[in-house]
Amino acid sequence: MLLAIPASAATHSPGAPGIGDPYYPDYGNGGYDVSHYDLRLTYQPETDQLSGTATISARTTQDLSRFNLDFLLDVSEVRVNGAKAGFTTARQHELVVTPKTPLAKDTPMTVVVRYSGVPSSKSAYGFTAWQRTPDGGVAAGEPESAWWWFPSNDHPLDKATYDVSVAVPDGTQAISNGTLQSTSSRLGWTRWNWRENKPQATYLATLALGKFDITTGTSESGVPVINAYSKDLGDNDGAARASVERTGEILDWLTGYLGPYPFSSAGGYVPNTKAGYALETQSRVYYSPRQFANGSNTSVVVHELAHQWYGDSVSVKGWKDIWLNEGFARYAQWLWSEHEGEGTAQQLADYVYASYPADDPFWTVKPGDPGPDKQFHAAVYDRGALAVQALRNEIGDEAFFTLLKGWPRQHAYGNASVADFQKYAEQISGKPLAALFDTWLFQPSKPPAPAARAASLAKDPAPAQPKSWKKIQATNDVHTH
Repeated sequence: MLLAIPASAATHSPGAPGIGDPYYPDYGNGGYDVSHYDLRLTYQPETDQLSGTATISARTTQDLSRFNLDFLLDVSEVRVNGAKAGFTTARQHELVVTPKTPLAKDTPMTVVVRYSGVPSSKSAYGFTAWQRTPDGGVAAGEPESAWWWFPSNDHPLDKATYDVSVAVPDGTQAISNGTLQSTSSRLGWTRWNWRENKPQATYLATLALGKFDITTGTSESGVPVINAYSKDLGDNDGAARASVERTGEILDWLTGYLGPYPFSSAGGYVPNTKAGYALETQSRVYYSPRQFANGSNTSVVVHELAHQWYGDSVSVKGWKDIWLNEGFARYAQWLWSEHEGEGTAQQLADYVYASYPADDPFWTVKPGDPGPDKQFHAAVYDRGALAVQALRNEIGDEAFFTLLKGWPRQHAYGNASVADFQKYAEQISGKPLAALFDTWLFQPSKPPAPAARAASLAKDPAPAQPKSWKKIQATNDVHTH
């Protein structure tokens, strides 16, 4: 005899194991949307052992029988709305959770995951985003880093707010995003409590554990600034401080171009890591010491702070939209160069255009859709900024700077695509821009001289190298693994 299955039960189905990004099909997950992560962790620097509990507040977006989280550490228990849930692992970074009872669409869901592990012992796709340091560890990487320290829906489309509470041995500091709510000490351990109260993409969440010198201040516009420097930076210490301590000044300067700062605090940290990149981790930028190996470099600070508007507050819809992050952060460096008297944006654009002959592979990279293997290629930065200058020359300064400031306000704390930006630029300027966007962002070839001249570029076949160029070029590898 066959028993009838209730219609309500039959409609429940597993959430997709990926959010649908063509560059990274397995990243993120379907079936739910996260609103808040509450992470309560304990870390032992000597062994790199991390343990804790993640409480994830979410809401189902379908009738849900099963769902995935992106995670690498060892899980001991999962509960969904208070009831123990089944769980297993799949592929390289999937934690597959089966609730005791299927959940109807639009149901609030609290997921509690207890876990532990040694982050530095884990890798996925042949790399790790957890950097071991002499006195601790750091989680900072793009397009992924969350897998090494908390379970998540790991894609910029699913932003959430965060509470991060970390206990470390006395004398060790824990640095994360947002504002430091409090610290408390007990029995040789100190707990650091951080809160990011604005929506944040998972790759922008950061955690740094080690011995830091922490400085605090306030920008002239009233933004609290918290910076942290590893106590063993050696010869890079002075240059790092000389650069990062200008965060408040640079932040206020950027507001003149990009609008009000979108977060409740700002700052950066420089741990003793070997990697060479910097990353726009939300409200608390990660800088490697190598960014300052040749002396003070405020240009990289400008780049990462510009991302707080272009990349953090307004994040990509898909990773192919990376030009919206990198092209504009690089262009902010060009504006800073002009501010410092080290070369105008126009001079830098002319120099980039002239520096690469037509047969250089540089021009085969399409900033508007570079592909996952070229996502952080120098062309996404330099050709990307060249496209911004071409746009500025086409629509004029009044419309351009209105656009530059209006875009972060238009999509604050959300997501947008290159196509969305083109539509907005056409709306602000009143001009059709499809041909310009296609030429400068989507053609795998050097824009010909007539197109360059039409964009007021290539006036000089051999322009002099602007004084700021080497500092700017030094940030071309800021996101390499």
